Amino acid sequence: MDKELEKFQSDLLESVRDMKKGRAARTTRVEPTVAAQARAKVGVSQSEFAALLGVSIRTFQDWEQGRRNPTGAAQTLLRVAVAHPEALRDLPRAA
Repeated sequence: MDKELEKFQSDLLESVRDMKKGRAARTTRVEPTVAAQARAKVGVSQSEFAALLGVSIRTFQDWEQGRRNPTGAAQTLLRVAVAHPEALRDLPRAA
């Protein structure tokens, strides 16, 4: 066997042993977006939070998943929601 294949085999066996012992080979940390943090603090569903902000659920999902970024007033309102979630909880719900 050539050295590259032996190295691959050795690394693979080591990875399998680590998995059996419950050790993670690597970890990925994903930081939540401001939109996700705000919604979690307020404690409502995506659709309820989108309605509170006056945006479509699709727009809010894009913000929460980092595909788009809120701008202007929406960005400010999200920061307020993170700092003072009760302010959004106290808003009357649209019928």
